[in-house]
Amino acid sequence: MSVKSVLDVYEEGILVWQQAFNKQDAAGCAAQYKLDAVMEARPFGTFTGRGEIQAFWQNIMDQGFADVEYFDVKWEPAENEGYILSANWTMNKAFGVVHREHWIIDIDGKARLSSDDFEVQGER
Repeated sequence: MSVKSVLDVYEEGILVWQQAFNKQDAAGCAAQYKLDAVMEARPFGTFTGRGEIQAFWQNIMDQGFADVEYFDVKWEPAENEGYILSANWTMNKAFGVVHREHWIIDIDGKARLSSDDFEVQGER
């Protein structure tokens, strides 16, 4: 069995989030955030904590948004801990950019978002 690299753990975290979104599982998406995470979803607003974040994703899913894909993904070590992800994204009804996702290793050893800053730039 191979030992996972640190970056593999973070890449697994975003993959789990993406799979939850594509299965229309808002609770699964929210579980990829730390309990006290802050998410800035431009132009919708700022959402704090898993409850607000789950409600946001459920609302997006209820409007028929699905099939998210990330591309041009960049990972950089964060200043204090974790990694910063930036990327472009597309889905069935919109596209945009991830300005800054700060991923850290949570107390259970899994990668989770401590903050998320993304933007919807247009409709498809």
